[in-house]
Amino acid sequence: MAASGRKKSTTGATAARRPEVRLPPLVPWDGDGLEPDGDYDGVRFDGVDLTDASGRGARFMDCALDSCALDRAELARARFIDAVLTGVRGVGTDLAEASLRDVEVVDARLGGVQLHGAVLERVVVRGGKIDYLNLRKARLKDVVFEGCVLSEPDFGDAQLVRVEFRDCVLKRADFSSARMESVDLRTVAELDIARGVDRLAGAVISPVQLMELAPAFAAQIGVRVEA
Repeated sequence: MAASGRKKSTTGATAARRPEVRLPPLVPWDGDGLEPDGDYDGVRFDGVDLTDASGRGARFMDCALDSCALDRAELARARFIDAVLTGVRGVGTDLAEASLRDVEVVDARLGGVQLHGAVLERVVVRGGKIDYLNLRKARLKDVVFEGCVLSEPDFGDAQLVRVEFRDCVLKRADFSSARMESVDLRTVAELDIARGVDRLAGAVISPVQLMELAPAFAAQIGVRVEA
């Protein structure tokens, strides 16, 4: 797997490196559920129901998960390396302290996903909708959210380095105590920050977004704006 090189934007911010996942020929999964600390290499999970599956600490390398149900799946501390997740759906998926490296997530429909303490590196989340995404204390490096809807995502106390939000919707986002470096918010279609507007140091926003966020910035420093 080779990731694309970094480049500078016109603002001087460093663009995220995107994954370039090239999966080998895959073997269809014919097992029953998952196993804790299981090792899945070169496997395609096609329409597999992984509801309530227990795969804590499992490793998925060169894998594809297509249209799988992940309701309440236990995947804490799992590792996804060179993997593509397409059309996955579910509520309450536990990926706490998981590691995702060189991963593409496409058209996901998820709710209440637990990714607190996780490490994401060279990850693209494209399309779909994720509600109540918990990324508290997570580390994101070279991550792109593209054309997706994130409803009430929690980035509290997370570290974001070279993270891009492109043509996506951020509703009621929480950036409390987050740390940012080269975070690009300029092309967000809807930017709604519930908490943590004071943590945008290290982010790049557009002039229009600056005007929209002006009341929040003023309130943060105690400035009253009156006609």
